[in-house]
Amino acid sequence: MSKHRVEAFTDGVIAIIITIMVLELQAPAGGNFADLWALRYRFLIYFVSFLTMAVYWNNHHHLFQVVSHVDGLVLWSNTGFLFATSLFPFATAWVGAHHLTSIAPEMFYGGVVLLADLAYYALVQCLLRVNTKSNAVQKVLGQGYYKPLIAVSGNVVALVLGLWWAPLTIILDTLLLLLWVIPEKRIERHMQNQ
Repeated sequence: MSKHRVEAFTDGVIAIIITIMVLELQAPAGGNFADLWALRYRFLIYFVSFLTMAVYWNNHHHLFQVVSHVDGLVLWSNTGFLFATSLFPFATAWVGAHHLTSIAPEMFYGGVVLLADLAYYALVQCLLRVNTKSNAVQKVLGQGYYKPLIAVSGNVVALVLGLWWAPLTIILDTLLLLLWVIPEKRIERHMQNQ
C-alpha cells in the first residue's frame, strides 16, 4: 500500500488537534494584564502541548521518509498513535483549568504522553516488520534506535515521581522532548546520501 495516504491523514489529524487546543484558550475575563497573568498556566500547558505535537509531527514526517511500504497493521498502529495524540486537547484543557489544585490532571496528562510514546514505538515496530526488504528502514530504525524506549521509560519514571509532586510529571515529560527535538540523524544522513 502507498504510504502517502497515511502521511496525509496524520498531517490533517495533527493540524486539527493543534487547532482544537488553541480554541480551548479563552480570552481573559477582564481587560487588565493581571487578568492575562491569571491565565499563565493555561498558556504554559498549551505551549508544552503545542511543542509536543510539533515534535511528534516532525518525527513522524522523518520516519516516513525512509518507509517504502505500509500494510493494514501499520494503518492500525498509526491510528492508535493518532488516538493517543487526540487526547492532548482534553488533557491540556484539564491541566490548564486545575493546575496545582489536584493530582489527577497532571497524572492524566502524563498517561497521555506515555500512551502516545507507546503507540509511536508500536508504529516503528510495525514499519520494521513490513519493510524487511528495505535496507534504509532496517539501517535507520533497526538496531541502535533507542529513543522510543528511552522516552517510554522516562514517561514511567515521570508518572511515578508525579505521585510525589504532580507537576513533575509534565516537567519531566517536557524535558524528554529534548530527545526528539532534533529528529533522527540517521534518517537525515540517509536522505542526503540518496
